[in-house]
Amino acid sequence: MPRPPISDSVPACVLITGATGGIGGALAWEYARAGSTTLILQGRNKDRLDELASELGDVGVRVITQALDVRDESALRAWLTEMSETEAPDLVIANAGVNINVGADQQGERWEDMHRLFDVNVKATMATLHACLPAMQARRGGQIALLSSLAAWRGLPETPSYSASKAAVKVYGEAMRDLVAGQGVRINVIMPGYVESQMCFDMPGPKPFLWRADRAARVIRQGLARNRARISFPFPLNLGCFLLAVIHPSVSGWILRRLGYR
Repeated sequence: MPRPPISDSVPACVLITGATGGIGGALAWEYARAGSTTLILQGRNKDRLDELASELGDVGVRVITQALDVRDESALRAWLTEMSETEAPDLVIANAGVNINVGADQQGERWEDMHRLFDVNVKATMATLHACLPAMQARRGGQIALLSSLAAWRGLPETPSYSASKAAVKVYGEAMRDLVAGQGVRINVIMPGYVESQMCFDMPGPKPFLWRADRAARVIRQGLARNRARISFPFPLNLGCFLLAVIHPSVSGWILRRLGYR
């Protein structure tokens, strides 16, 4: 039998991929402070993962870690299946992601980098949902959140492959939410704007409405607690990106150039 959540808004056991990144680490701390008792954290950087686990353990949270590359699909699915069977996480956040860009001189993206990006951002995200969903369906309970981006609304010329990958995650998550509706499993899509992290700082171009990672984590937790289908923020940037998506591409391209996206 799965454990009941601590409350309607605080899941007892949370699994987070990409936990060593800016948003992932902030989410781990957000759920620890909110009252979750078990955190299952995946990351590639074992030293940082161990450091985070030690810090969280010092405040009384039970932490399970797994250092692996999510591009290793077999290892990822095997680990997630094991965790689903032995720990039955109430919430899984598919947060692992990478970004690439066209370069300072706009020379374009290398195919090898594009291939790696889609393996992480799209295939690993889908693999995470696919591996964790059956156990949740069997117990008719659980929640899976997928990290997309406001770049999913309208692709940015600095990061075409990243924008495309996050659009794929958005569409996939929304479709899966409808597919499993009525089965007791909630699926949500998270669409952040610019959030302080190394990945964000490495990206060229303007970064309007930049948020701290802890602020983003709080908004994400609150949105997931309310089971919002789409958790997108900050509002001004979300509205602007949405409008760019619905107007004619030639007009939205002109606007982006005027804003400094070239």
